[in-house]
Amino acid sequence: QAQFVESGGGLVQAGGSLRLSCAGPGSYFRTKAVAWYRQVPGKEGELVARISREGGIVYADSVQGRFTISRDNAKSTAYLEMINLKIEDTAVYYCNYPFAKVSWGRGTQVTVSS
Repeated sequence: QAQFVESGGGLVQAGGSLRLSCAGPGSYFRTKAVAWYRQVPGKEGELVARISREGGIVYADSVQGRFTISRDNAKSTAYLEMINLKIEDTAVYYCNYPFAKVSWGRGTQVTVSS
């Protein structure tokens, strides 16, 4: 099944930074919007950031000014640069096509400690 493959997560102290990557399935990556989501056990998943095929970007209010989404169509890869991380950013982070979802990948765990 077509899935994104996320990587780059880890354990970081509050105020630190991480760069996440996700490799997208299919040769149609460049034709689709891509989004990062995050999930905390027991809570609903949250859209973190979305980038359109033309490069238009939307962020959740909670990450505005701290996270930067980008994409490299030649590599079929999307990125999420995260700075000034907060404890509440702790979650499993996933990628998907927001308007044409494929099966969810394993995600990458981000843990922010105090």
